[in-house]
Formats: sequence, C-alpha cells, structure tokens
Amino acid sequence: MFAVLGGNTFLSAPAFSQHNSGIEFKDHGQTVKTLSLTDLGTIAAAVSLKVFEAHEKKERTYQVYPVRPLFEHIFGKKWEQAEEIVFTSADGYQPSIPVARFLAHDAYFAFAHADDTPFTLVNVLQNDELVQLGPLYLVWDNLQSKALLDDGASGMPYQVISVELTAFASRFPNLSPPAQASPQAQYGFLHFRKHCLACHTINGDGGGKAPELNYPTSVVEYLKPEYLTRWIENPASVRYNTVMPPLAKEIPNRAQVVEEIIAYLKAMSTAKRMPKKAP
Repeated sequence: MFAVLGGNTFLSAPAFSQHNSGIEFKDHGQTVKTLSLTDLGTIAAAVSLKVFEAHEKKERTYQVYPVRPLFEHIFGKKWEQAEEIVFTSADGYQPSIPVARFLAHDAYFAFAHADDTPFTLVNVLQNDELVQLGPLYLVWDNLQSKALLDDGASGMPYQVISVELTAFASRFPNLSPPAQASPQAQYGFLHFRKHCLACHTINGDGGGKAPELNYPTSVVEYLKPEYLTRWIENPASVRYNTVMPPLAKEIPNRAQVVEEIIAYLKAMSTAKRMPKKAP
C-alpha cells in the first residue's frame, strides 16, 4: 500500500528482511535505546526518497525514515543542542557529523531500495566494490542542494549500527593541532574531520576502517610530498586495486584543500600521542 504526502510516497510497511538487528543509540557514551528496524517503523513513517547517489554517480530511490522525528523520539529535543553525531558502521567507518548539518538539511535513514532489489550498491569510489548497505544508510535530500552535492559521499555512512550524540573535543581528544599550528594546518584539521576522520585515525582517534596516520611514525615522515598529494587526490595512481576513494572532485578549491590537509598532518607529526588501548 502506498500513499502520497508532500511529494513523497509513503509506504505502509518497510520492505526489509536481510537486516533486522538492533541499532544502538547513545548519548555521550551512555546507551539510550537499542532499536530494530521494526521498532523504527513504529516511530516514523517510511517514505520513498530520490537522491543523487554519490557512491554510484547516479540517481537512486530509497525507502527511508526521516531522521529528525527518530532523534526527537529517542533523545528528545536535547539532540539539537548536541555538537556532533558519530555514526559507527559495521565495517569500521566512523564519521562525526555536526548537528548543524542536520538542522540545515533533511537527512534520512535508508533501509531498502524502492524497487525491492538487494540493499547493496557498487561503490565506484572504492574500486567498484559491491557493498551491503544495511541495516541503515544515512542519506540526504541532496538533489536541490549544491552544498550537499559538493560534499559528495561525505556524511553518507552505510552499515550504520550505532548513533551517538557527543562533543567533538571529548570524543576525539587527540586530533586537535598544536596551538602554534599555522592557519593552513588549522583549515586542514577541519578538512580532515570532514573527509578523512571517518576511515583513518590520528593518535588512535577516528575511524577503524583504514590505517593510523600519525603514531608512531607519521605518514609525512615516510611518503614523499608529491606521492602524498597523489595519494589523496587519486589513490589508484599510486596503489593498484586500492579501495581508498579519492578526495571528491566536486569539492571547491580541491588542490588547496589537499595542501591544507597535508599541512595538518605535518603539524600533527610534532604532536604524537600513544593511542589508548581499547577496553
């Protein structure tokens, strides 16, 4: 059964079967609720949403739950006062996205393709890797937003199994550049947060999908500058069959962004801290 409201198609029931395990919702490290996809369907109405799929470079239509009513039901209005939201994926990907982005743009949790095909995609950004998307995939209503389109796949984690309200400095205490770091390095820190943190760690802080970049030996200490630049801009030009995606070509002033990320990495090479061991 389908109904239409505000240009979106509403679905009477979610079409999912392959993923129905619990998704953990946390508030500054404390678990608030653990909910299944079935539970989410009792909180928010499912809709059909067309987006530009940055991982495939084409439009896709997903079955989705709007994020805001879910957050309000789970966390109350306090979620709007949080600084960041960290999403942890089953594959170790872990982006930290400012709450301001959720207040400025409409975000959704996709849980199925609208045509009921397997909930997967071929990620052209990662060597055409076939990836599972469930249980939840964070997408944005980006077709009418140049800012979201320019961000590419940034802020679009799939395989989401945990959602946490947090403050960036307390969640990632070892990422900030030294106080005396140059303005270029400070800008690079912001770019790293947005484009690199989800996969890589600095001093043990960040995502668990890709290698540590600073401790005990910084990447700037063993890669020549020209190769580090190429690695960020086009990893496939350095390493055959790599699944590391290039920095999104849609990013304005892309070459400058790369230079600033490298400036941040150089600054952090003087601020090494031993990563804490996982409990």
